[in-house]
Formats: sequence, C-alpha cells, structure tokens
Amino acid sequence: MTFQTARPYTLLSIAAALMTIGLKTGAYFLTGSVGLLSDAMESGINLVAALAAFWALSFAATPADEDHPFGHNKAEYFSSGLESILIVIAAIGIGVVAWGRLFSPQPLEQLGIGLILSLIATVINGAVAWVLLRAGRRLRSITLRADAHHLLTDVWTSVGIMAGIFLVKLTGWLILDPIIALLVAVSILVSGIQLLRETGAGLLDTAMPVAERDTIAHIFSTYEQQGIQFHALRTRVAGSRGFVTFHLLLPGNWTIQRGHDLCEEVEQQIVDALPGTNVVAHMEPLEDPKSWADLELDRTLSS
Repeated sequence: MTFQTARPYTLLSIAAALMTIGLKTGAYFLTGSVGLLSDAMESGINLVAALAAFWALSFAATPADEDHPFGHNKAEYFSSGLESILIVIAAIGIGVVAWGRLFSPQPLEQLGIGLILSLIATVINGAVAWVLLRAGRRLRSITLRADAHHLLTDVWTSVGIMAGIFLVKLTGWLILDPIIALLVAVSILVSGIQLLRETGAGLLDTAMPVAERDTIAHIFSTYEQQGIQFHALRTRVAGSRGFVTFHLLLPGNWTIQRGHDLCEEVEQQIVDALPGTNVVAHMEPLEDPKSWADLELDRTLSS
C-alpha cells in the first residue's frame, strides 16, 4: 500500500518496534546474551524514535499561519535530532554493559530458540526499513529516511550479533559475546553521529541536493536559448519541502503582463519537476547594468 503523506508510515514503524522489542527481549532472557540485550535496547530506541516521528510529521503537516508563514516542515528535524541523541545514548549504554561482561563472561543458554526469535525480528526490521526508505525518498522526508537508516543499521548489527552468538556456540568462547556487543555499540554510535550531522545541516538551511539544482539549471537553459537570463539562484531544504528563489532578466520593453506570465511559466516548470517546492522569481530588465554585473558575479562564483 502506498500513502501520499509520510505520517501513516510511522504507524508501521511503531508496530514493528513493538514486535521486535518483544522478540529480542525474549531472546535475551532465554540466552543471557549481552549482544542480544544490546539489540533489544536498540529496538527500544526504534520505538521512541517512531513515536517522535509520528508527532513531528503531524506537526509538520500543520498549515502555514501568521507566525509561521513558511509552514512547520522543520519540525521533522526535531524527530531526527531526538533519534540521533537517543542512538548515541544507547551506544554508550550498550558499551558500558558489554565492557563489564568483557571481564566476566557469562554462559549462554537456549541459543537455538534465541537465534530464531532474533532472526524473525531482523526480517521484520528489514522489511519495514525497505518500505520506509522508498517512501522517504518519494516524499522527500528526512524523518522517514532517518528511521529507515536506523532500522537498516539495526538489521546489520543484528546479523553481526547472531553470527557472533553462533560462533560462541561452535567454539565455546564466551568472550566473543561482549566483544561483538562492543562492536555493535561503535556501529550504533557512528550511525547516531551521522544522523546528528544531517539534522544539523537541515537546521542550517542547507541547499537542495546537486541533482535537484541541476534540474533547475536545465529548465533555465531552455529559456536562455531564447535570450532570457537568470541569476541569484538560491535554494534551501526544510523537511520535505524545498524553497527556490531566483532573478529573471527580461527585455525592458516587455509588458508587465508578459514578464509575469513567463515568471509563472518558469515557476510552474520547477514545481512540476520538483513537487513540494516553493518557488519565487524576481524580474529585472536585461538592460540594467547592475543586473549584468550580478550575472557575471554569479558565473564567476560558480566557475
């Protein structure tokens, strides 16, 4: 099933988190593996993150108002920021538990059923991550992409933990369990830091991706062949929305109506190519020396 908004996908993430928490917690109590404990703790973070994502996407969908004329899309960054912080905290907690077990390894029990439960939880996470990643790219939602990448990290760490526990069963080397848990903690920590950096970039009004800027440049090029010029292109991303402004250099003898119609035509082409984008154009006469000076400055900076 395909939804047209991001929020319904968070309900899928919440349901998956609840199921995997139960499965992985059961696997930990059956086996006593600190590796599986670390896996269960990460699923707990998945639940908190999914709940935060549901709130953030609900708030982001609130229409623009007098105090927020550009909308509430940046609320998504609160969710991804919270998730990144929780990931870092979980990594530290897992590391502390694993470090203590490193010096006093504990025997593992009922590994067969424990591994089966963990495998079921991993398959659930993998399937949900795939759905969220596709939806996040289609809807341009950092919240869904963050949740998907976190779940994919969970999948790979779960695979590593299960492989390690299987080796413990084969070799009897109990120290492998805390060592694997420490490696998982490092992996989770890296994931959290990367997500935190992406969140910070969004809050700092980072430009739209290069591919999207290239799309805008291609649209401009079709008009430049007609003698129309563009400069002062500025882009930024706020959650699932993009914002574009630019200056349009038109012949000075054009009527206001003709210039306005061309502006709307260019704006609409950008919106059609990049749905969810807010576009604002400013008209200037081609004959204005200052406009040409600004155009040459733009070309110099981009070269």
